[in-house]
Amino acid sequence: MRYEIKGEPMPVAICYLDSGETMISESGAMSWMSPNMEMQTSGGGMGKVFCRMFSGENLFQNHYTAQGGPGMIAFASSFPGSIRAIEITPSSPVICQKRSFLASTSGVDLSVHFQKKFGAGFFGGEGFIMQKLSGSGTAFIEIDGTAMEYDLKDGEQMVIDTGYLAMMDATVKMEIQQVKGVKNVLFGGEGLFNTLVTGPGRIIIQSMPIANFAGMIANVIPHQK
Repeated sequence: MRYEIKGEPMPVAICYLDSGETMISESGAMSWMSPNMEMQTSGGGMGKVFCRMFSGENLFQNHYTAQGGPGMIAFASSFPGSIRAIEITPSSPVICQKRSFLASTSGVDLSVHFQKKFGAGFFGGEGFIMQKLSGSGTAFIEIDGTAMEYDLKDGEQMVIDTGYLAMMDATVKMEIQQVKGVKNVLFGGEGLFNTLVTGPGRIIIQSMPIANFAGMIANVIPHQK
């Protein structure tokens, strides 16, 4: 599979497949494709269907296979931002925010990841339930706004405002950190908690979480009496 990512702030991942190659996506992610791409919808077994239902994701996934020759398929972003291609190997799974998965090659497995610590899930802004990408292949994920990538060394830390963490390697540890100081909490405008991540591993931070964007829009919409 070859690919190119074009356009901003509404990018699209265009994938070029050899005959017999397959791409997997959430339902509704496909934007356009060549006529020889055959679609099959699958739930992947009751266990995976239940996990996706529990996490609020689509119950089924679409499998697109090039038939009789090379094929092309495009997956467009659903929100202004970035699309990143992530190489997944059995030794390097990644954890993403919910709804970030756009598409992948057939060797990538999408599953539910539960935050082990209550505080990280409840106050961290990323939620108890995230997405885990494992297996082997290329996965495309959506980033809200601009994507900033950092490689943390063993023990190196980064403090991130809640909701801004888009992706991390499974080796990265995530927990929450309370903002210190009464004045900082009351007047700082940054909320009560931040997300603290500790390396080793790669993290991707997004510049405009969709929840923040929705809040800004809500503030300027006139309220009906």
